[in-house]
Order: sequence, then C-alpha cells, then structure tokens
Amino acid sequence: MKRWNYYLFCVMTMSAMLMCAYWGSRAVTVISETLPFERVHCVVIDPGHGGEDGGASSCTGRMESEYNLAISRRLDDLLHLLGYQTRMTRKSDVSIYTTGDTIARKKISDLKERVRIVNETSNALLVSIHQNQFSDSRYSGAQVFYANTPGSQELGRQLQTQLVSALNPGSNRKSKPISGVYLMENINCTGVLIECGFLSNPREEARLRDSDYQKRLCCVIAAVISQHISNT
Repeated sequence: MKRWNYYLFCVMTMSAMLMCAYWGSRAVTVISETLPFERVHCVVIDPGHGGEDGGASSCTGRMESEYNLAISRRLDDLLHLLGYQTRMTRKSDVSIYTTGDTIARKKISDLKERVRIVNETSNALLVSIHQNQFSDSRYSGAQVFYANTPGSQELGRQLQTQLVSALNPGSNRKSKPISGVYLMENINCTGVLIECGFLSNPREEARLRDSDYQKRLCCVIAAVISQHISNT
C-alpha cells in the first residue's frame, strides 16, 4: 500500500507542475487547499557550499555549489507548489558567514549560520543537497546520510530506497548515519544529507546538469518527504 501511495503522490506532483505551468499562482492555491495532509512542517533546504566555498569540482570544471543550488531551487519550487512551508539557507551563489577574516573562519561561521537557521525554524525538517566526487570516475549513484535525530534514519532509508528504484536501478548504495559533518551533528530536528550523484562520473555529471533529470530527482525527494511527514 505504501508503494502505491508513493506512486500516487508522484502523479499528483507531476500534475501539479503542469497545472502551475498552465494556470500560474491560482493553481498553487487550489492544489495546496486540496492536498490531503496538514502542512505544519517547514522543510529547510540547504544547498551545500556556496560563494568562496565551491565544494568539489566536476569532471567538466563546474563547482559543486552550482549543482546544489540548481537542484535546491527546483525542490523549493516543487514543495512550495505542493503547499509546504519552505526555507532555504541560501538562494544564490554566496557563503552565508557573518564573521571571519580568513577562508577557514568564514567557513566555520557559514556552518554555524546554517545550524542557526535550521534550529530556529519551528517544525523543521532539513534536506541538505550535495554532490559526491571521487578519484575513480567509475563510481556513481545517489546516497543518503541521516542525522542522529528522531525520524532521520527512517527518512534516510525511505529516500535511499526510492532514489535507487526511480533513478539508480541496480545501485547497491545504502543510507548511512553521518559523522564528522558539523551541520548534521548540531541540528535538533529530522535531517538528511543527499549526495545526489558523482560529479567525477561523466555520464552522471551530465545527468545532474540536465533540467529534466533535476526535476525527476526533486519529484522523488518531494514524494518521500510528503509520505514521511504524513506518517508521523
């Protein structure tokens, strides 16, 4: 039954996107008023890195922060369309530090600011968007890491299952608890970090740049988030 609910939501999601394209803001209102769940949660979307901190470099020379922001914007639009409250830690290619006179100190300030944004948001659920990179270009596939907070492991496992099923069939990647990541170790809500794919793999990097693939990726993430929230 849960699997059918997931596919039903995917259909609703795609229908919502088409309605928005044709009828604009009125479609957003109609959809948000008729969806069968209370939208009390605020999904905090964290596009990893930004500004001076570009993150990993892709096989085509693009910086990770560019991919993270593009995917996060699409996810933000989709969740907002579906009636959810959302909040992004950054909306442009910037670092959000408030203090610091060196790159290292700015990075520390940036991470603390992201934690502050998450922890001051009522009924928050964090989704941090990142990309993977490795010296061996053969590796590919999305992988989800989850925080040590209530609900995070369940959400992480649900996301991993659906990402493999919908986008990475045949992948043997598993969701894992995260360690050594300041943001994920200091939040007080359900939270996951999604490594959407490997920028070092030419085929996967091309997909991660593709707008249609980004939309499919965000549909999967939004569907799982909605199912998770409706079950809690």
